[in-house]
Amino acid sequence: MATPAVSSMAAALFVALGGATGSVARYFLGRSLTSVMGEGSYPWAILGINTLGSLAMGLVFGWFASHGGGTETQRLLFAVGLLGGFTTFSAFSLEIILMIQRGALGMAALFIAASVIAGVAALYLGLVVMKD
Repeated sequence: MATPAVSSMAAALFVALGGATGSVARYFLGRSLTSVMGEGSYPWAILGINTLGSLAMGLVFGWFASHGGGTETQRLLFAVGLLGGFTTFSAFSLEIILMIQRGALGMAALFIAASVIAGVAALYLGLVVMKD
């Protein structure tokens, strides 16, 4: 049985609610991890958040897979909104796993390299452009 479609406005509200919650959770967890681990030169808080977000995405999609795929509302609220607000790294990780499951190992490797290189290069370009 197909789940009914969610209107664009309702979809945006579910994503916004989840995103706001995920962002606040990331903020407080980041502060907590930094206070425990210290402000050292290694970004432990970011590593922890990215790892936890990826675990959560695996749990969410694993639950969806074993319980009929979840509803569109659940996917919007939890996967797109909550985990997207918590860390987009979880979506990055999910895309890689989906490529690997389809047998597209080369595409997965290219996606990893391109994402990291393009992301770092784009951030650096932004810094250069905005430099006084």
